Formats: sequence, structure tokens, C-alpha cells
Amino acid sequence: MPEPVVSTLSTLLDVKPPTVSFEFFPPKTPESEEKLWLSIKALEPLNPAFVSVTYGAGGSTRERTHHTLQRILKETKLKPAAHLTCVAATKEEINTVVKSYWDIGVKHIVALRGDMPGGGKYVVHPGGYPYAVDLVSGIKKVADFEISVAAYPEVHPDALSPEKDLDNLKRKLDAGANRAITQYFFDTEIFLRFRDKAAKAGIKAPIVPGIIPVASYKQIVKFSAMCGTSIPAWLTHILEPLENKPELHKIASTMIAAEQCRVLMSQGEKQFHFYTLNHADHTAAVCHLLNKRG
Repeated sequence: MPEPVVSTLSTLLDVKPPTVSFEFFPPKTPESEEKLWLSIKALEPLNPAFVSVTYGAGGSTRERTHHTLQRILKETKLKPAAHLTCVAATKEEINTVVKSYWDIGVKHIVALRGDMPGGGKYVVHPGGYPYAVDLVSGIKKVADFEISVAAYPEVHPDALSPEKDLDNLKRKLDAGANRAITQYFFDTEIFLRFRDKAAKAGIKAPIVPGIIPVASYKQIVKFSAMCGTSIPAWLTHILEPLENKPELHKIASTMIAAEQCRVLMSQGEKQFHFYTLNHADHTAAVCHLLNKRG
């Protein structure tokens, strides 16, 4: 017989709230900047460990990322982390960006290989850092940054095999990264199996589950096709019929993300990284259900 929902949720009253972090992307327009800052201010009281700001393919949002980081430092008490990629830049250009982050007070970098502008097969830039492991080593030579790297429970789309993908993660951590943050996923068993394989491979650094409260079913299908995340049949069954019913969709997606976190907490996970897509309400509601409140 299924566990009663009320009983399931009541167990959260006795559980220590998780540590959380949030990801934002830099705005393109004045309207989207206003929306971003409303979201940042709404989520600030939740005391995240850090908030990260993404970096477009080929550094296409470099200036907007830098501006957003500066505003976070100036106008909030949050600890910002800057995304940085290897794409379309020499080591000298990347090192200059890294040093500029340190100089303005950003001491945490999310180091990524990155994707090519416009998509397509990844190409190493001449004179650049070839891959994320090289970027991690290079960052550490510039200054003693805190560094996060990416992990892929369902395997990176370009990886030759799950074993090689896991070996690459270990090399990034051994190069000096402090933690890994996973690509979002919906099947908790996939993450738990990945966590076990990582431990057997000798990975001791924290692997933080990446969680995305689904704002749009159609959008998440598109994102998932690009990054290799599977869409379970049950998710489609619940959310696809609600695509044109935004309020019901929001309620359902919030409960799905909260239940996902609850199951992971029952398996020992104590920290979550939320891909907010600059929407505060979904993430704030999930945190509230997890007893994480401002």
C-alpha cells in the first residue's frame, strides 16, 4: 500500500533543511534584468551556499556575466560563482578573465568545457585550454579559487563511454576542483547508481545533485534532448497535459521536484543545486516544502 502523502511530508519536520545553491543566467534585456533581480532578491533570504551565473557559448555573455556578478557583490550578501568555459579563447584570454573575477571579489568558478557557439562538434581552440580538467589546473595557477565542475549521471553526450566519463570527472576533481554539480535528472535511481559508481572509482569529493523545477514541459524536452537527460514516462504523463494550464503545471512541477529532493535526502543527500532559469517561485516553493526557509 502506498505511503500516505501527509505522512510522507510530515517526516520533513524532523529533517534538517538541506544546503542549497542557485544558478542564474545573465539577462539580455532591461525587462529580463528586472525579472532576474526580482528572483535574486526573492531567493536571497534562503541563505544559499552560493549562486552561480552562467557564461554563454564562446564567452558570448562575458560582459553581461561580469556585470551580473558585480551587482550581486554590490547589492546582496550572496556569494557568487562565475561559470567559465574553454571555448573560443586562448589561455591568456581566459586567465585575464579569471584574474578579473578574483580582483572584483569572485572567489568561486564553475569550470566547464563548454559548447560551441551555434552547436556542432567541440573543437579545441588553438592556444586554449583543451578541456575542463586543463581549465581547472590553469585556474589554480592564477589564484586559489574554489572550483566546481560538472558531472553527468546519464553520461556526457560526447563521452566515449560511462567509464571514461567517470574517469574524466575524477581527473577534474584530482586537478583541484572542490565539488561536482550534476546535470539535472528526474530519475533518482540514476543519480544514486552514479553516486555509488563514483565512490567505487575513488571519488571522495561531494557530488551535488542538480535539480530543475520544470517551468515548461516543452522547454524541458528540448533542453533534455541537447544534454542527454532522459524524460521518464511518468513525467510526461503528469506535465504534458498541463502545458497550457500554467498554474496547475507550476503546482505539479513543484511537488515533483520536492519529492525528488525528499527521496534523495532519505538516501543521505544534504545539498541541492537548483537550475532556476531565473524563476524564483518554483525554486522557493520547493525549498519551502523541504523546510528551507528564510
